[in-house]
Amino acid sequence: MTTHPALTAASRLAAAAALLALLSVLPWLSGRDPARSILRAQYGEREPDPAALTAIRDRLHLDDGPLTLSRRWLTGLTHGDLGTSWVSGHPVAPTVWQSLAVSLTLMGAALAVALTVTALLTGRRLRHGPTRPRPGGTGAALAAVPEFLLGTLLLLTGAVWLRWLPPFGWSTPAHLVLPALALGIPAGGLLGRLADDALPGAYREPWTRTWRAAGLPWRTLAHGALRRCLPPLFPQLALVVVGLVGGAVAVEILFAIPGLGRVALGAATAQDLPLLQGAVLALLAVATTAGALAATAHRLALGPARTAAAIAAPPPPDPPTHHHRRWLLPAVLAGLLGATTLAGLTGDPTAVDLNLRLAGPTLDAPFGHDALGRDILARLGHGALHTIGTATAVNALALLTGLAAGLLPRLSTGAVEVANTLPPVIAGLLVAAALGPSTTGAAIAVAATAWAPLAAHTAALVQEERATGHVQASRMLGASPTRILRTHVLPGVLPAVTRHTVLRLPGTALAIASLSFVGLGAQPPTPEWGLLLAEAMPYVERAPWAALAPATALALLGAFAVTTATTIGTRGSRPRPATS
Repeated sequence: MTTHPALTAASRLAAAAALLALLSVLPWLSGRDPARSILRAQYGEREPDPAALTAIRDRLHLDDGPLTLSRRWLTGLTHGDLGTSWVSGHPVAPTVWQSLAVSLTLMGAALAVALTVTALLTGRRLRHGPTRPRPGGTGAALAAVPEFLLGTLLLLTGAVWLRWLPPFGWSTPAHLVLPALALGIPAGGLLGRLADDALPGAYREPWTRTWRAAGLPWRTLAHGALRRCLPPLFPQLALVVVGLVGGAVAVEILFAIPGLGRVALGAATAQDLPLLQGAVLALLAVATTAGALAATAHRLALGPARTAAAIAAPPPPDPPTHHHRRWLLPAVLAGLLGATTLAGLTGDPTAVDLNLRLAGPTLDAPFGHDALGRDILARLGHGALHTIGTATAVNALALLTGLAAGLLPRLSTGAVEVANTLPPVIAGLLVAAALGPSTTGAAIAVAATAWAPLAAHTAALVQEERATGHVQASRMLGASPTRILRTHVLPGVLPAVTRHTVLRLPGTALAIASLSFVGLGAQPPTPEWGLLLAEAMPYVERAPWAALAPATALALLGAFAVTTATTIGTRGSRPRPATS
């Protein structure tokens, strides 16, 4: 497939310009007086003084409007000046570079953890690939664990209970361990699951039978299969790298790490426009660099190894499986979630009884009560309608958007990188500023970023499919591009991207709930699982059941996503000639 670097560069520039333009109007879009937000950030809850507000407006030239201020910021940017913080009055550049260094250090450690996890997950498949037809579920299970939840568990066990590592701060190498594990384990699970999903297709290709017939050792065969599957993983690796830098806001807040995502969130909350623009610009630079390196690696890996493997006929189909057995475990998990929801719907999720504050489980309230004496089972049941329903709708929209964008990679590359760069919390701030805080606003904010990994995965797989021999043969026989797309490309791409979408369901649910927790989504007392978990964390040592119930519900949702994705992956339908 012919590449057009100019179109890709133009898409990146246009997407970055659109994001910076949107950020430049955030203080005015929100309807809040920027001077009041700055004064509150400087002096807390001090009563606004009209004279002080006027002084801030005059000093920062706020009355000039966003267009004039943005033009001045861009003019300074051409000279390497990122501006001056509206809150602190200090230059923005040193703060951005320091926080970027922290984030890159954390990213490096988390990436090392992720690659280690990926290697461990794919080792068994590489050793026993031809005799292990079904993808493993360990990687999917790890990928479905939200970083915030994993970080909380690591903080409680490793720092609070066992006292092996320091809980907060960023002063010694020991402070790096827990947040790197919290970020790296889910990322490694995702990469390992995608690799484990791709290797069976490579092992079913005719060249593997030829190599085995020639008596080549399994290490040689595994090396060839791994090279065969690497190209579609490079774009995902780039998105993981960017996500580890800008998407680690929750982990940075949890462990009190002065990273770039936390700085961007604080600047957006305080409406410190120059600092927000500088932080996002640094995130865009990281995303562009990672995307360019991934594209280069993808082209190199897609060269001779891919051409040699391309053939005119598809490989043999997957071995037949028993359909009813495949769906047994997902059905059981769905039944548990459904039973919990139905049982909870019979109670009142908003009824407050302070006499039952943090009361333990009883026959009337099997999951106990929260800090306000509300029945946790009732809140879980009613929260399922918000959490699972909204997350499913967001994932469906992300799937459609990701497929459409992945079919036009030259035009959508910039938008993919920018969307993946933007933390959902900052997207939530932008949406809440325009629409107000609500469940719908939180869903829109998460959907605005959730499609990017799916688009990158789709683009890589489409390029793989179009490079296969049977597609090239169809093209030479005169098949139209539309027919090739409908009969060859989409049937090979859609199952893998659908599985990827299902695996992201728990993370989507928690992302929506986390926006509600910070005041950008559904407002209390609306029950949502992530909000229930966050509300229970301050009392986890005194009343662990309050946190265990929503954590278990999220775990069940994750297990259901894992088993469903694995079941979809073993359907035995049309086989893919390449990776999946």
